[in-house]
Amino acid sequence: MTGATGFIGRALVPRLQRNGHSVVAWARSDTRAMSLLGADIDVVSVAAGQEALVAALSDCEAVINLAGEPILGARWTDKRRAILRASRVDVTSQLAAAIEAAHPRPRVLVSGSAVGYYGDRGDERLTESSSPRDDFLSRLCQDWERAAQSVSANGVRVVLVRFGVVLGRAGGALAQMLPPFKIGAGGPIGSGRQYFSWIHLHDLVKLLVTAVEDDRYRGAMNGVAPEQTTSRTFARALGRALHRPAILPAPSLALRAVFGDAAIVLLASQRVEPAAAKQLGFAWDFPSLDTALRDIVDGSPVEIVRLRPDATSKRTFLLRTTTRINAPVEEAFAFFSKPGNLGLITPSAMRFRMVGHVPAMAEGAIITYKVRVGPLPVRWRTRVVAWDPGRSFADVQDSGPYRLWRHEHSFAAQGNHTVMEDRVLYAPPGAFLAGLANRFFVASRLRDIFKYRADIIRLRFG
Repeated sequence: MTGATGFIGRALVPRLQRNGHSVVAWARSDTRAMSLLGADIDVVSVAAGQEALVAALSDCEAVINLAGEPILGARWTDKRRAILRASRVDVTSQLAAAIEAAHPRPRVLVSGSAVGYYGDRGDERLTESSSPRDDFLSRLCQDWERAAQSVSANGVRVVLVRFGVVLGRAGGALAQMLPPFKIGAGGPIGSGRQYFSWIHLHDLVKLLVTAVEDDRYRGAMNGVAPEQTTSRTFARALGRALHRPAILPAPSLALRAVFGDAAIVLLASQRVEPAAAKQLGFAWDFPSLDTALRDIVDGSPVEIVRLRPDATSKRTFLLRTTTRINAPVEEAFAFFSKPGNLGLITPSAMRFRMVGHVPAMAEGAIITYKVRVGPLPVRWRTRVVAWDPGRSFADVQDSGPYRLWRHEHSFAAQGNHTVMEDRVLYAPPGAFLAGLANRFFVASRLRDIFKYRADIIRLRFG
Protein backbone atom coordinates (compact mmCIF):
# COMPACT_ATOMS: atom_id res chain seq x y z
CA MET A 1 0.00 0.00 0.00
CA THR A 2 0.99 3.57 -0.62
CA GLY A 3 -0.77 6.25 1.42
CA ALA A 4 -1.28 3.73 4.22
CA THR A 5 -0.99 6.34 7.00
CA GLY A 6 -3.63 8.63 5.47
CA PHE A 7 -7.32 8.94 6.34
CA ILE A 8 -8.40 6.14 3.97
CA GLY A 9 -5.29 4.01 4.41
CA ARG A 10 -5.62 3.74 8.20
CA ALA A 11 -9.14 2.38 7.76
CA LEU A 12 -8.14 0.06 4.92
CA VAL A 13 -5.31 -1.68 6.80
CA PRO A 14 -7.55 -3.33 9.46
CA ARG A 15 -10.20 -4.11 6.80
CA LEU A 16 -7.59 -5.99 4.73
CA GLN A 17 -6.35 -7.82 7.82
CA ARG A 18 -9.92 -8.86 8.61
CA ASN A 19 -9.93 -10.74 5.29
CA GLY A 20 -6.68 -12.49 6.13
CA HIS A 21 -4.29 -10.33 4.09
CA SER A 22 -0.81 -9.32 5.22
CA VAL A 23 0.00 -5.67 4.55
CA VAL A 24 3.26 -4.01 3.51
CA ALA A 25 3.27 -0.20 3.66
CA TRP A 26 5.58 1.83 1.39
CA ALA A 27 6.08 4.93 3.52
CA ARG A 28 8.38 7.91 3.88
CA SER A 29 8.80 7.28 7.62
CA ASP A 30 8.93 3.67 8.75
CA THR A 31 8.73 4.63 12.44
CA ARG A 32 5.63 6.77 11.88
CA ALA A 33 3.97 4.04 9.81
CA MET A 34 4.63 1.39 12.46
CA SER A 35 3.31 3.68 15.21
CA LEU A 36 0.08 4.41 13.32
CA LEU A 37 -0.71 1.10 11.61
CA GLY A 38 -0.32 -1.48 14.34
CA ALA A 39 1.91 -4.37 15.26
CA ASP A 40 1.04 -6.66 12.37
CA ILE A 41 2.30 -4.76 9.32
CA ASP A 42 5.59 -4.59 7.47
CA VAL A 43 7.07 -1.31 6.25
CA VAL A 44 9.37 -0.52 3.33
CA SER A 45 10.92 2.93 3.62
CA VAL A 46 10.91 5.18 0.56
CA ALA A 47 14.47 6.07 1.53
CA ALA A 48 15.52 2.44 0.97
CA GLY A 49 15.26 3.07 -2.77
CA GLN A 50 13.71 1.46 -5.83
CA GLU A 51 15.45 -1.90 -5.37
CA ALA A 52 13.84 -2.38 -1.96
CA LEU A 53 10.44 -1.50 -3.43
CA VAL A 54 10.89 -3.99 -6.29
CA ALA A 55 11.91 -6.71 -3.82
CA ALA A 56 8.84 -6.03 -1.66
CA LEU A 57 6.50 -6.07 -4.67
CA SER A 58 7.93 -9.41 -5.79
CA ASP A 59 6.40 -10.90 -2.62
CA CYS A 60 3.01 -9.16 -3.01
CA GLU A 61 -0.07 -10.38 -4.87
CA ALA A 62 -1.76 -6.97 -4.98
CA VAL A 63 -0.92 -3.26 -4.78
CA ILE A 64 -3.22 -0.50 -3.52
CA ASN A 65 -2.11 3.02 -4.41
CA LEU A 66 -3.55 5.80 -2.24
CA ALA A 67 -0.67 8.28 -2.52
CA GLY A 68 -1.46 11.98 -2.85
CA GLU A 69 -1.20 15.27 -0.98
CA PRO A 70 -4.58 16.74 0.07
CA ILE A 71 -6.21 18.58 -2.84
CA LEU A 72 -7.75 21.25 -0.60
CA GLY A 73 -4.72 21.83 1.63
CA ALA A 74 -3.73 25.28 0.29
CA ARG A 75 -4.19 27.70 -2.60
CA TRP A 76 -3.13 26.30 -5.97
CA THR A 77 0.03 28.26 -6.61
CA ASP A 78 2.42 26.92 -9.26
CA LYS A 79 4.43 25.31 -6.46
CA ARG A 80 1.34 23.70 -4.95
CA ARG A 81 0.19 22.34 -8.32
CA ALA A 82 3.63 20.79 -8.80
CA ILE A 83 3.39 19.13 -5.36
CA LEU A 84 -0.09 17.76 -6.14
CA ARG A 85 1.15 16.36 -9.42
CA ALA A 86 4.35 14.86 -8.03
CA SER A 87 2.53 13.17 -5.14
CA ARG A 88 0.10 11.51 -7.54
CA VAL A 89 1.47 11.13 -11.04
CA ASP A 90 5.18 10.86 -10.25
CA VAL A 91 4.69 8.48 -7.31
CA THR A 92 2.32 6.31 -9.36
CA SER A 93 4.81 6.23 -12.25
CA GLN A 94 7.56 5.15 -9.85
CA LEU A 95 5.28 2.47 -8.43
CA ALA A 96 4.34 1.26 -11.92
CA ALA A 97 8.01 0.96 -12.90
CA ALA A 98 8.67 -1.14 -9.78
CA ILE A 99 5.69 -3.40 -10.57
CA GLU A 100 7.04 -3.96 -14.08
CA ALA A 101 10.47 -4.86 -12.64
CA ALA A 102 9.10 -7.22 -9.96
CA HIS A 103 9.38 -11.00 -10.41
CA PRO A 104 6.83 -12.35 -10.05
CA ARG A 105 4.65 -9.30 -10.55
CA PRO A 106 1.59 -8.52 -8.43
CA ARG A 107 -1.63 -9.67 -10.10
CA VAL A 108 -3.61 -6.46 -9.54
CA LEU A 109 -3.11 -2.73 -9.00
CA VAL A 110 -5.98 -0.82 -7.40
CA SER A 111 -5.19 2.87 -7.79
CA GLY A 112 -6.99 5.91 -6.42
CA SER A 113 -8.34 8.71 -8.56
CA ALA A 114 -11.13 11.24 -8.04
CA VAL A 115 -14.47 12.35 -9.46
CA GLY A 116 -12.64 15.59 -10.29
CA TYR A 117 -11.86 13.66 -13.49
CA TYR A 118 -15.28 14.75 -14.82
CA GLY A 119 -14.94 18.49 -14.18
CA ASP A 120 -17.84 20.83 -13.37
CA ARG A 121 -20.87 19.27 -15.12
CA GLY A 122 -24.05 20.75 -13.58
CA ASP A 123 -26.87 18.18 -13.35
CA GLU A 124 -25.51 15.88 -16.10
CA ARG A 125 -25.54 12.22 -15.01
CA LEU A 126 -21.96 10.92 -15.03
CA THR A 127 -20.86 7.30 -15.27
CA GLU A 128 -17.47 5.71 -15.77
CA SER A 129 -17.83 6.12 -19.55
CA SER A 130 -18.39 9.89 -19.35
CA SER A 131 -15.68 12.08 -20.87
CA PRO A 132 -13.24 14.17 -18.79
CA ARG A 133 -12.83 17.94 -18.97
CA ASP A 134 -9.83 20.18 -19.68
CA ASP A 135 -9.17 21.83 -16.31
CA PHE A 136 -6.32 21.36 -13.84
CA LEU A 137 -8.02 18.77 -11.63
CA SER A 138 -9.36 16.75 -14.54
CA ARG A 139 -5.99 16.70 -16.28
CA LEU A 140 -4.33 15.69 -13.02
CA CYS A 141 -6.72 12.74 -12.67
CA GLN A 142 -6.24 11.71 -16.30
CA ASP A 143 -2.44 11.67 -15.97
CA TRP A 144 -2.70 9.89 -12.63
CA GLU A 145 -4.88 7.15 -14.13
CA ARG A 146 -2.68 6.87 -17.22
CA ALA A 147 0.38 6.25 -15.04
CA ALA A 148 -1.43 3.43 -13.23
CA GLN A 149 -2.96 1.94 -16.37
CA SER A 150 0.51 1.50 -17.91
CA VAL A 151 1.11 -1.75 -15.99
CA SER A 152 -1.82 -3.44 -17.77
CA ALA A 153 0.53 -3.96 -20.74
CA ASN A 154 2.36 -6.50 -18.52
CA GLY A 155 -0.77 -8.48 -17.70
CA VAL A 156 -1.55 -6.75 -14.40
CA ARG A 157 -5.25 -6.17 -13.76
CA VAL A 158 -5.82 -2.46 -13.07
CA VAL A 159 -8.76 -0.91 -11.19
CA LEU A 160 -9.04 2.90 -11.10
CA VAL A 161 -11.33 3.98 -8.25
CA ARG A 162 -12.56 7.57 -8.62
CA PHE A 163 -13.30 8.74 -5.08
CA GLY A 164 -16.11 11.08 -4.21
CA VAL A 165 -16.05 13.02 -0.92
CA VAL A 166 -15.20 10.40 1.71
CA LEU A 167 -17.21 10.73 4.93
CA GLY A 168 -15.83 9.23 8.12
CA ARG A 169 -14.92 9.89 11.71
CA ALA A 170 -11.80 11.82 12.75
CA GLY A 171 -10.62 12.91 9.34
CA GLY A 172 -11.46 13.78 5.76
CA ALA A 173 -13.88 16.47 4.64
CA LEU A 174 -16.33 15.92 7.51
CA ALA A 175 -13.72 16.79 10.14
CA GLN A 176 -13.51 20.28 8.61
CA MET A 177 -17.29 20.60 8.24
CA LEU A 178 -18.37 19.51 11.72
CA PRO A 179 -17.16 22.41 13.93
CA PRO A 180 -19.41 25.11 12.38
CA PHE A 181 -22.33 22.69 12.05
CA LYS A 182 -22.07 21.68 15.71
CA ILE A 183 -22.65 25.28 16.81
CA GLY A 184 -25.47 25.83 14.31
CA ALA A 185 -23.37 27.93 11.91
CA GLY A 186 -23.23 25.42 9.06
CA GLY A 187 -25.05 25.45 5.76
CA PRO A 188 -24.78 24.80 2.03
CA ILE A 189 -21.65 25.66 0.07
CA GLY A 190 -22.02 28.26 -2.65
CA SER A 191 -25.42 28.16 -4.35
CA GLY A 192 -26.24 24.81 -2.75
CA ARG A 193 -27.52 23.54 -6.11
CA GLN A 194 -24.31 21.77 -7.14
CA TYR A 195 -24.27 17.97 -6.88
CA PHE A 196 -22.12 16.51 -4.14
CA SER A 197 -20.86 12.93 -4.69
CA TRP A 198 -19.99 11.18 -1.43
CA ILE A 199 -19.28 7.77 0.10
CA HIS A 200 -19.02 6.44 3.66
CA LEU A 201 -15.42 5.55 4.53
CA HIS A 202 -16.36 1.98 5.44
CA ASP A 203 -18.06 1.47 2.07
CA LEU A 204 -15.03 2.82 0.24
CA VAL A 205 -12.59 0.47 1.97
CA LYS A 206 -15.02 -2.38 1.33
CA LEU A 207 -15.01 -1.45 -2.37
CA LEU A 208 -11.19 -1.33 -2.45
CA VAL A 209 -10.89 -4.76 -0.80
CA THR A 210 -13.48 -6.18 -3.20
CA ALA A 211 -11.56 -4.72 -6.15
CA VAL A 212 -8.44 -6.53 -4.94
CA GLU A 213 -10.15 -9.88 -4.47
CA ASP A 214 -12.67 -10.04 -7.34
CA ASP A 215 -11.17 -10.50 -10.80
CA ARG A 216 -14.31 -9.05 -12.42
CA TYR A 217 -13.34 -5.59 -11.17
CA ARG A 218 -11.21 -3.74 -13.73
CA GLY A 219 -10.92 -0.33 -15.33
CA ALA A 220 -12.56 2.82 -13.99
CA MET A 221 -15.00 2.59 -11.06
CA ASN A 222 -16.79 5.46 -9.36
CA GLY A 223 -16.23 5.20 -5.60
CA VAL A 224 -19.45 6.97 -4.60
CA ALA A 225 -22.71 6.06 -2.89
CA PRO A 226 -25.78 5.30 -5.02
CA GLU A 227 -27.80 8.15 -3.46
CA GLN A 228 -27.17 11.49 -5.15
CA THR A 229 -27.46 14.75 -3.27
CA THR A 230 -26.82 18.45 -3.66
CA SER A 231 -24.82 20.66 -1.35
CA ARG A 232 -28.07 22.02 0.11
CA THR A 233 -29.58 18.59 0.85
CA PHE A 234 -26.25 17.44 2.32
CA ALA A 235 -26.19 20.42 4.69
CA ARG A 236 -29.77 19.68 5.79
CA ALA A 237 -28.94 16.00 6.39
CA LEU A 238 -25.88 16.89 8.49
CA GLY A 239 -27.96 19.38 10.45
CA ARG A 240 -30.55 16.66 11.14
CA ALA A 241 -27.86 14.23 12.30
CA LEU A 242 -26.49 16.86 14.71
CA HIS A 243 -29.91 18.27 15.66
CA ARG A 244 -28.75 21.73 14.59
CA PRO A 245 -29.97 24.27 12.03
CA ALA A 246 -28.03 24.29 8.75
CA ILE A 247 -29.07 27.44 6.92
CA LEU A 248 -25.99 29.68 6.87
CA PRO A 249 -24.33 29.37 3.44
CA ALA A 250 -20.64 29.63 2.64
CA PRO A 251 -20.70 32.16 -0.25
CA SER A 252 -18.78 31.37 -3.43
CA LEU A 253 -16.94 34.71 -3.32
CA ALA A 254 -15.68 34.04 0.20
CA LEU A 255 -14.49 30.55 -0.74
CA ARG A 256 -12.66 31.86 -3.79
CA ALA A 257 -11.04 34.56 -1.66
CA VAL A 258 -9.74 31.91 0.76
CA PHE A 259 -8.87 29.05 -1.60
CA GLY A 260 -8.39 30.72 -4.97
CA ASP A 261 -8.70 28.29 -7.89
CA ALA A 262 -8.81 25.39 -5.39
CA ALA A 263 -12.36 26.49 -4.44
CA ILE A 264 -13.56 24.59 -7.52
CA VAL A 265 -13.23 21.42 -5.43
CA LEU A 266 -16.07 22.75 -3.23
CA LEU A 267 -18.10 24.53 -5.90
CA ALA A 268 -18.03 22.11 -8.86
CA SER A 269 -21.16 20.06 -9.55
CA GLN A 270 -20.63 16.36 -10.25
CA ARG A 271 -23.67 14.09 -10.38
CA VAL A 272 -21.73 10.84 -10.37
CA GLU A 273 -23.31 7.38 -10.50
CA PRO A 274 -21.53 4.17 -9.44
CA ALA A 275 -22.69 2.32 -12.55
CA ALA A 276 -19.83 -0.21 -12.67
CA ALA A 277 -20.14 -1.21 -9.01
CA LYS A 278 -23.92 -1.57 -9.35
CA GLN A 279 -23.51 -3.80 -12.39
CA LEU A 280 -21.13 -6.06 -10.46
CA GLY A 281 -23.56 -6.36 -7.55
CA PHE A 282 -21.58 -4.39 -4.97
CA ALA A 283 -23.64 -3.94 -1.77
CA TRP A 284 -23.28 -0.65 0.10
CA ASP A 285 -23.67 -0.78 3.88
CA PHE A 286 -24.54 2.94 3.89
CA PRO A 287 -26.39 3.66 0.63
CA SER A 288 -28.28 6.70 1.97
CA LEU A 289 -26.86 9.94 3.33
CA ASP A 290 -29.01 9.98 6.46
CA THR A 291 -27.87 6.49 7.56
CA ALA A 292 -24.22 7.31 6.76
CA LEU A 293 -24.22 10.56 8.75
CA ARG A 294 -26.09 9.04 11.70
CA ASP A 295 -23.50 6.25 11.88
CA ILE A 296 -20.61 8.72 11.85
CA VAL A 297 -22.12 11.35 14.16
CA ASP A 298 -23.66 8.98 16.74
CA GLY A 299 -21.18 6.11 16.79
CA SER A 300 -20.80 3.66 19.64
CA PRO A 301 -22.35 4.77 22.97
CA VAL A 302 -19.85 6.04 25.55
CA GLU A 303 -21.15 6.87 29.04
CA ILE A 304 -19.35 9.37 31.28
CA VAL A 305 -20.58 10.10 34.81
CA ARG A 306 -19.22 12.21 37.65
CA LEU A 307 -18.60 10.22 40.80
CA ARG A 308 -20.01 11.42 44.07
CA PRO A 309 -17.38 13.55 45.74
CA ASP A 310 -15.65 12.04 48.74
CA ALA A 311 -12.13 12.00 50.08
CA THR A 312 -10.83 9.92 47.14
CA SER A 313 -13.04 10.88 44.20
CA LYS A 314 -13.34 14.67 44.28
CA ARG A 315 -13.86 15.91 40.71
CA THR A 316 -13.36 12.37 39.39
CA PHE A 317 -15.22 10.81 36.47
CA LEU A 318 -15.97 7.32 35.22
CA LEU A 319 -16.11 6.44 31.52
CA ARG A 320 -17.79 3.18 30.52
CA THR A 321 -18.32 1.60 27.14
CA THR A 322 -19.09 -1.94 25.98
CA THR A 323 -18.11 -3.34 22.59
CA ARG A 324 -19.19 -6.61 21.01
CA ILE A 325 -16.32 -8.01 18.93
CA ASN A 326 -16.85 -10.52 16.14
CA ALA A 327 -13.96 -12.74 17.25
CA PRO A 328 -13.19 -15.37 19.92
CA VAL A 329 -11.99 -13.98 23.22
CA GLU A 330 -8.43 -15.24 22.69
CA GLU A 331 -8.13 -13.30 19.41
CA ALA A 332 -9.73 -10.13 20.81
CA PHE A 333 -7.54 -10.17 23.92
CA ALA A 334 -4.40 -10.73 21.84
CA PHE A 335 -5.19 -7.69 19.67
CA PHE A 336 -5.85 -5.25 22.52
CA SER A 337 -2.99 -6.44 24.69
CA LYS A 338 -0.37 -5.62 22.04
CA PRO A 339 1.12 -2.18 22.78
CA GLY A 340 1.99 -1.89 19.07
CA ASN A 341 -1.73 -1.66 18.24
CA LEU A 342 -2.32 1.43 20.37
CA GLY A 343 -1.58 3.78 17.48
CA LEU A 344 -3.96 1.99 15.13
CA ILE A 345 -6.93 2.60 17.44
CA THR A 346 -6.00 6.24 18.22
CA PRO A 347 -7.31 9.13 16.04
CA SER A 348 -4.63 10.51 13.73
CA ALA A 349 -5.13 14.07 15.04
CA MET A 350 -3.53 12.93 18.31
CA ARG A 351 -0.27 12.17 16.42
CA PHE A 352 0.46 9.04 18.43
CA ARG A 353 4.14 7.96 18.56
CA MET A 354 5.77 5.19 20.58
CA VAL A 355 8.89 6.23 22.50
CA GLY A 356 11.78 3.85 23.10
CA HIS A 357 11.49 0.10 23.58
CA VAL A 358 8.01 -1.43 23.33
CA PRO A 359 7.77 -4.13 26.02
CA ALA A 360 5.67 -7.28 26.00
CA MET A 361 2.49 -6.87 28.00
CA ALA A 362 2.73 -8.15 31.56
CA GLU A 363 2.18 -6.81 35.03
CA GLY A 364 4.70 -4.06 35.68
CA ALA A 365 5.33 -3.31 31.98
CA ILE A 366 5.86 0.38 31.26
CA ILE A 367 4.83 1.86 27.90
CA THR A 368 5.82 5.39 26.90
CA TYR A 369 4.39 7.34 23.98
CA LYS A 370 3.76 10.85 22.74
CA VAL A 371 0.33 12.21 21.85
CA ARG A 372 -1.18 15.59 21.14
CA VAL A 373 -3.88 16.75 23.55
CA GLY A 374 -5.58 19.63 21.77
CA PRO A 375 -2.72 21.87 20.57
CA LEU A 376 -0.21 20.54 23.13
CA PRO A 377 2.25 17.66 22.66
CA VAL A 378 2.27 15.39 25.72
CA ARG A 379 4.58 12.59 26.81
CA TRP A 380 2.51 9.83 28.43
CA ARG A 381 3.87 6.93 30.47
CA THR A 382 1.52 4.14 31.44
CA ARG A 383 2.15 1.13 33.69
CA VAL A 384 0.32 -2.21 33.65
CA VAL A 385 -0.91 -2.86 37.20
CA ALA A 386 -3.15 -5.88 36.63
CA TRP A 387 -2.69 -8.72 34.13
CA ASP A 388 -5.01 -11.74 33.81
CA PRO A 389 -4.43 -13.17 30.29
CA GLY A 390 -7.61 -13.82 28.35
CA ARG A 391 -9.76 -12.09 30.96
CA SER A 392 -8.61 -8.59 31.87
CA PHE A 393 -5.81 -6.10 32.31
CA ALA A 394 -5.50 -2.59 33.72
CA ASP A 395 -3.05 0.26 33.32
CA VAL A 396 -2.51 3.53 35.17
CA GLN A 397 -0.90 6.80 34.13
CA ASP A 398 2.50 7.25 35.79
CA SER A 399 3.01 10.58 34.06
CA GLY A 400 0.84 12.49 31.64
CA PRO A 401 -1.93 15.08 31.33
CA TYR A 402 -4.40 13.72 33.93
CA ARG A 403 -4.34 13.97 37.71
CA LEU A 404 -5.70 10.40 37.76
CA TRP A 405 -6.06 7.81 35.02
CA ARG A 406 -6.85 4.11 35.48
CA HIS A 407 -8.08 2.11 32.47
CA GLU A 408 -9.55 -1.35 33.07
CA HIS A 409 -10.22 -3.71 30.15
CA SER A 410 -12.30 -6.86 30.67
CA PHE A 411 -13.14 -9.59 28.13
CA ALA A 412 -15.94 -12.16 28.27
CA ALA A 413 -16.73 -14.91 25.78
CA GLN A 414 -20.18 -14.88 24.21
CA GLY A 415 -20.20 -17.90 21.91
CA ASN A 416 -17.70 -17.15 19.13
CA HIS A 417 -17.85 -13.46 19.99
CA THR A 418 -16.31 -11.33 22.72
CA VAL A 419 -17.85 -8.66 24.90
CA MET A 420 -15.22 -6.13 25.92
CA GLU A 421 -15.93 -3.59 28.65
CA ASP A 422 -13.79 -0.51 29.24
CA ARG A 423 -13.88 1.37 32.53
CA VAL A 424 -11.75 4.50 32.85
CA LEU A 425 -11.49 6.31 36.15
CA TYR A 426 -10.02 9.74 35.48
CA ALA A 427 -9.56 13.20 36.95
CA PRO A 428 -8.86 16.07 34.51
CA PRO A 429 -5.96 18.42 35.13
CA GLY A 430 -6.52 21.50 37.26
CA ALA A 431 -8.19 20.57 40.52
CA PHE A 432 -10.41 23.66 40.76
CA LEU A 433 -11.45 23.84 37.10
CA ALA A 434 -11.63 20.08 36.48
CA GLY A 435 -15.41 20.11 36.19
CA LEU A 436 -15.42 22.85 33.58
CA ALA A 437 -12.50 21.25 31.71
CA ASN A 438 -14.37 17.96 31.57
CA ARG A 439 -17.61 19.54 30.45
CA PHE A 440 -16.22 21.68 27.65
CA PHE A 441 -13.25 19.67 26.42
CA VAL A 442 -12.18 16.43 28.08
CA ALA A 443 -15.42 14.40 27.97
CA SER A 444 -16.12 15.16 24.32
CA ARG A 445 -12.54 14.28 23.35
CA LEU A 446 -12.68 10.98 25.21
CA ARG A 447 -15.99 10.10 23.55
CA ASP A 448 -14.44 10.82 20.15
CA ILE A 449 -11.43 8.63 20.95
CA PHE A 450 -13.50 5.65 22.08
CA LYS A 451 -15.94 6.00 19.18
CA TYR A 452 -13.01 6.05 16.77
CA ARG A 453 -11.66 2.93 18.43
CA ALA A 454 -15.05 1.23 18.00
CA ASP A 455 -14.92 2.06 14.27
CA ILE A 456 -11.49 0.42 13.93
CA ILE A 457 -12.79 -2.65 15.81
CA ARG A 458 -15.68 -2.89 13.36
CA LEU A 459 -13.31 -2.62 10.39
CA ARG A 460 -10.86 -5.15 11.85
CA PHE A 461 -13.29 -7.78 13.11
CA GLY A 462 -16.58 -7.09 11.34
